[in-house]
Amino acid sequence: MKQPYLAKLLFLLLFVCAGFTGAFAQTGSVSGRVVDEKNGGLPGVTVIIEGTTLGNSTNSDGTYSIQNVPAGPRTLVVSFVGYTTGRIPVTVTAGQNTAVASTTLNENTTLLNEAVVVGYGTVRKQDVTGSVTAVTSRDFVKGQITTPEQLIAGKVAGVQITGSGGAPGAGSTIRIRGGSSLSATNDPLIVIDGVPVNGGEVSGTGNALNLINPNDIETFTVLKDASATAIYGSRASNGVIIITTKKGISGEKTRVNVSSQFSLAYNPKKFDVLSGDEFRALVNQQGTEDQKALLGTANTDWQDAIFRTAYTQDYNASITGNAGAVPYRVSLGHLNQDGVIKTNNFKRNSVSVGINPTLFDGHLRVDANIKGSWVDNRFVENGIVGNAVFFNPTQPILQAGSPFDGYFEYYTTSPTGVIGRVGQSTANPLARLNQRRDRSTVKRSIGNLALDYKLHFLPDLRANINVGYDITRSNGNTFVAGNNAISEFNQNGPGGIDNSYAQDRDNKLLETYLNYTKDFGTAGRLELLGGYSYQDFLRNAPFFFGRRPNGDLINPAQLEAFADKSQYTLISYYGRLNYNFNDRYLFTATLRNDISSRFSEENRSGLFPAAALAWRIKGENFLANSTFLSDLKLRVGYGITGQQDVGGVNDYPALARYINGESTVSYPVGGVYTIPVRRAPSDPNIKWEETTTYNAGLDYGFIDGRLTGTVDVYLRKTKDLINEIEVPAGSNASNKLFTNIGSLENKGVELGLVGVVAQSTDFNWSLTANATFNRNEITKLTLNDNPNSLGSRVGGIGGGTGSTIQTNSVGFQARSFFVYKQKYDASGNPIQPNGTTVTDLQAFEDLDANGVINEQDLYRYKAPAPRTILGLGSNMSYRKVNFAFTMRANLGNYAYNNIASSSTSTNIFPSQPFLNNTTRFYEQTRAIGSGTNYRLSDYYVQDASFLRMDNITLGYTLGEESNINISLAVQNAFVITKYDGIDPEIFDGIDNNLYPRARTYTIGVNFGF
Repeated sequence: MKQPYLAKLLFLLLFVCAGFTGAFAQTGSVSGRVVDEKNGGLPGVTVIIEGTTLGNSTNSDGTYSIQNVPAGPRTLVVSFVGYTTGRIPVTVTAGQNTAVASTTLNENTTLLNEAVVVGYGTVRKQDVTGSVTAVTSRDFVKGQITTPEQLIAGKVAGVQITGSGGAPGAGSTIRIRGGSSLSATNDPLIVIDGVPVNGGEVSGTGNALNLINPNDIETFTVLKDASATAIYGSRASNGVIIITTKKGISGEKTRVNVSSQFSLAYNPKKFDVLSGDEFRALVNQQGTEDQKALLGTANTDWQDAIFRTAYTQDYNASITGNAGAVPYRVSLGHLNQDGVIKTNNFKRNSVSVGINPTLFDGHLRVDANIKGSWVDNRFVENGIVGNAVFFNPTQPILQAGSPFDGYFEYYTTSPTGVIGRVGQSTANPLARLNQRRDRSTVKRSIGNLALDYKLHFLPDLRANINVGYDITRSNGNTFVAGNNAISEFNQNGPGGIDNSYAQDRDNKLLETYLNYTKDFGTAGRLELLGGYSYQDFLRNAPFFFGRRPNGDLINPAQLEAFADKSQYTLISYYGRLNYNFNDRYLFTATLRNDISSRFSEENRSGLFPAAALAWRIKGENFLANSTFLSDLKLRVGYGITGQQDVGGVNDYPALARYINGESTVSYPVGGVYTIPVRRAPSDPNIKWEETTTYNAGLDYGFIDGRLTGTVDVYLRKTKDLINEIEVPAGSNASNKLFTNIGSLENKGVELGLVGVVAQSTDFNWSLTANATFNRNEITKLTLNDNPNSLGSRVGGIGGGTGSTIQTNSVGFQARSFFVYKQKYDASGNPIQPNGTTVTDLQAFEDLDANGVINEQDLYRYKAPAPRTILGLGSNMSYRKVNFAFTMRANLGNYAYNNIASSSTSTNIFPSQPFLNNTTRFYEQTRAIGSGTNYRLSDYYVQDASFLRMDNITLGYTLGEESNINISLAVQNAFVITKYDGIDPEIFDGIDNNLYPRARTYTIGVNFGF
């Protein structure tokens, strides 16, 4: 009875085996050997069948074998770091082994020959004589990237990028090799597709770069030393960043790419404040009866009240292809990002169109680009976090009968029935968010048309013309309803605010140059470039009256004041010579003459020269046959660059002019109180800052390019610093004047390293690392070099009118903390002066031993700038899985904890009828703070060194040949630091009301077809 079943089972097994046999009969194997130019076997070479995941790596003798290769015509792709990639067509015969003749790989000079963008052109990487670093899209930081500069954070030695906080679209401070100025800008010049863009702030946005969609960017090239930057002359003292956007590729098939990201973010750390119960216990223990009566019965966490889980949606689509002979790329982007503080939002819609055809048999290259964006912001007040930290936790968010939309507030009622907030009390933190609407709309377009023509009758000569623009239109409005406690106007009658602002910025560019390139064979290769540039900047901000929500003027007596209108022009002539002898000895010389309308006629012209030499030691005969050493080049450079961007002060520092007076000052004229105009201070002799840079560098590569790196040593000396100094009363229109006084030095070492740890068919792993060691020192600051000078006080802090915590002094770092040396008790707690039982002399060291604590006892202690900056990136893939991370570290940077120094008895128990919460620092210091110097204690200057995991990304590619990729990412994954505040990364070193950086989780899908 069981035999029929057995027969059926045997039949089924035979059928399956036959099927498998048939399947294997449709495949074969491929074997061969890979050798170098000397016919030596190359181990570890990756050999794959194109379009599949089938492949293998070569053995120690260079041989390989790949099994189960589908029969038919196939292509082998043979690749190895340091060598050119080979493509070998083969025909696989089913059931047989196909032997491939030895494949020879030549040394890969692509990395050395690949074009590196420099000012007004490109050069081969091996011909670069200056300190230049390029970061391409494959190496960008991943995850939810809102602003372009975040793409290269931690990626480039010598470049420090510090976000101003966690608000969506918030700006970053970019420093290349430290700052070269004190009062003028320290920002690098940014060039986008050949257009040097507007510097400075744009009204209605916290960051001018957030108007650019990061998904459109292909490369960042950072020019760091003067030999690389001097071609940009007067704007290059702080380095140059050249941004190149993505382009169409000639001959490429039409390709569509779509990406979508969804992010969730939250605040990972709050200030450690007292709970409602703890605060009640503190007030009942230390407060008066009147102060105890101000306590409530609630337990409100005001930080929880203002923070939220925030969501982001980011969509991008692009199409790349060719319309006939015209390569093109068109992209669209939409970003909607909420901040972790309630009501905060950033929206960006962007479009980018580019065409780059080559016409007339390759003689004419056209590059046309237009980028546009529309950004809508809803801001929150800068002080909202500090407000939530110190607001009374025993009071509720809402209170029955409150005249302020039901929100609890400290308020009084005048004899006339006017309701207003109590004195200096702050408003309910949640009310400050919900009752205030601060919105802006910013529209920006950047575009250019570049024509590069290689003359038919003289092909060695090219003519280039570039016409570009950068236009911004912004407007905004701040609205606060009348039934609120936010504005002090409530104390003087019907309140509220309905204030508007607007700004137009126009940047027009015309540049043209000739480029002559001639190869003289054994005599070398010569390139000459000479050009002309005209750039005009216009800024116009109309005047708006301050108004109430009902349309009434806030100040009915105020007359219309001047609009903020400014224009300056920069005309330049420039030239460059490059000479390459035998691909071993390289020389570069540049000269630029800038003429700026910002200075007087006698001082507006400046010359900025530079020169550099490089020796490609690897090209010498004694190293030409080295297989271990793949590259070795020594570079030395010298140059002078300038600084004329004083727009943050005014565009006409040399011109006597009149400006609007302060809004708080008015005079009666015919019975009407009028705000007058006033004379602005000016210096007709003001001129360029000049920075002289000396640079020596070494580029190297080992193990066929699997390990490459750079070492740079530099010294930068800035003279004629544009600095604000005090002048005798009556000698100018103000007792302070911006003029050329002082000098500054920066010196440092930069290290960059790129290594391929593993490379095979299935597993690949690469690492990048960089380190920067920088020191700055002020070498001159005043006219007389007084050794006893206390310097120029900077760095305003909260808690005292006019209080500062930093100084610029000769012989010290810029913005060094200027503090008293703290004494400590037997328990290790700081002894804080209270103006009564504990004196300043008991609390601080009397450094000059005169028995009095005064300014002469202040000393320079640490500085905000890190002494060491580290970056580490890893990219690892196993078959279809990819794992990457980027981390950064700052060492030797210090921060003043202004939140801790505000945790005082006076702050808890003010003289007016309200109470403020405090932090745990109060338990250590018990500072009374009644007119004492406790805020200037070095106790509050803390080591803010940190290690931050910026980004971790995990990706997976679906299917054998699919272009669908799914990714998971976490940003700001963790921070390791000893600093007591919520975040140690503070550029100016003063921790006061910092918008916390969110921890963000992102899921993304990217697919192309």
